[in-house]
Amino acid sequence: MTNTDSIHIIADSCCDMDDDLKQRLGIMTVPFEMDLGEDKYADDELLDLPKFKEAMAKWQGRIGTAAPTPHSFYEALKKTGAAFCLTISGKLSASNDNAHLAVNLLRSDNPLSKVHVFDSLSATAGETLIALKLRQLIDERLPHLDIVERIEGFIKGMKTYFVLENIDNLLKNGRLPRVAGKLTTLLHIKPLMGSDGHGQIKLFGQTRSRKQTIIKLANTIANSGRKTAGELLVISHCDNPSLAEDLADHIRSSYDFSEILIVPTGGLSSVYADREGIVMAY
Repeated sequence: MTNTDSIHIIADSCCDMDDDLKQRLGIMTVPFEMDLGEDKYADDELLDLPKFKEAMAKWQGRIGTAAPTPHSFYEALKKTGAAFCLTISGKLSASNDNAHLAVNLLRSDNPLSKVHVFDSLSATAGETLIALKLRQLIDERLPHLDIVERIEGFIKGMKTYFVLENIDNLLKNGRLPRVAGKLTTLLHIKPLMGSDGHGQIKLFGQTRSRKQTIIKLANTIANSGRKTAGELLVISHCDNPSLAEDLADHIRSSYDFSEILIVPTGGLSSVYADREGIVMAY
């Protein structure tokens, strides 16, 4: 048996949550840093997100993002006796590498430290979904190694998809092939993208209207072969609660997820989701 009070979840700030969900998960976060030229913003609880989004909308240059440092992870980890650490895909950021460096440092100080780092192979809603699954298994008092095995298996089967109104930031930061970006702009379509299963972004299709966006995102569930009974689904959105709610309602009418959670994007996720972007993970 495991004392759940002594096990912590630590995630980088790409794990999107509102205050209620953060409390439910009992999670600690370590911040990314975003910069608009010389102006730097930490993606933490002190970030004025509306002002950051306003500044981001006016900024014409590349938006810089920096992963949490090994020191940031170490400072969070040393407060725990046992922990699970969760990061954005290692193919998209140095966050996962930095978390591993922090764990190595922690173990040099305390060889008995019980910590495992998960690469989400995803981001935003995907990271949030894994955190929820972790909390479930911790609360079930499963042994540490059983939790590791189950979460690693869950990550391999998890699906993450997103539709963006604006792909400029993905293009500027090299997250999307420029040819695909130019075709999207020329044809006035919105790309349906997602994780390729290995932590990188893949183009799966396109949509032109709000109705198509809802239908195509929901149809990925049937096409995935993933079971939905008793499972969770997470939707993250950047200033688009009405689309998130309509998507959730459509999914509820067709599938039997036990819970669908809707959360706003945090600072880092807002950089890439940009205004009105929506992300879904199950």
